[in-house]
Amino acid sequence: MIYDIAGLRIKIENRCSYTENFCKAYLSKDQTSPTDLSVKVTVDEFRAEKEISGNFSDGYVENICLYRNICKQIPLLNRILLHAAVLEYDGNGYAFLGRSGTGKSTHTGLWLKHIPNVRIINGDKPILQATENGFLAYGTPWMGKEGLGCNASTPLKGLCFLEQAPENSIRRLIPSEVSARLFTQILLPQDEENVVATLELVDRLIMNTPAYLLRCNISEEAVQTSFEEMTGLNYQNIKKN
Repeated sequence: MIYDIAGLRIKIENRCSYTENFCKAYLSKDQTSPTDLSVKVTVDEFRAEKEISGNFSDGYVENICLYRNICKQIPLLNRILLHAAVLEYDGNGYAFLGRSGTGKSTHTGLWLKHIPNVRIINGDKPILQATENGFLAYGTPWMGKEGLGCNASTPLKGLCFLEQAPENSIRRLIPSEVSARLFTQILLPQDEENVVATLELVDRLIMNTPAYLLRCNISEEAVQTSFEEMTGLNYQNIKKN
């Protein structure tokens, strides 16, 4: 079947029915025109993933492999996978990043709770596309364990790296600081062409997208701190009553 994902027409050759249901919101109405790329899972890939996936179903395991194979090919199409949660406010997207346990889900949940008209584009694995005007962040069927996201895109206006702290503070990062943190949140392909393309895209992302370090707790004040710095707006003027 052919799916419209991240502005691409992608043919997914799956064996298990799991992926068809998983990706149904992205199924293309046009099943005949040429595609941008095609993916399937080899027997060896499936077996290797199955060995480390415990008691998950065959369909789930195949689905993981399929998305990995998509993301290994897309750098040559000006796109990369980013391990982050992307929220949209007032037509602009903001990506929240951090290692497991740093509070990414908690902080994005606080944005959704306290700020009106915020929507979540993708809660875990969005795809970013480089354009002449910056980067777009796309929702994908792969949204993390909470399953939060939508089939939409938004201009990416900021990267926010999270760290837990008793007091809330935020500062703009310089490019070298962004680089050290960002490379832990991307998928690096194995073939040379896509590796080179990935590095070029990451460099463009670092140089063209403001990035911040938010040291925060789980209070509403943390939301105000990140919101005001990244959007330039007054939090008290827009917050939910």
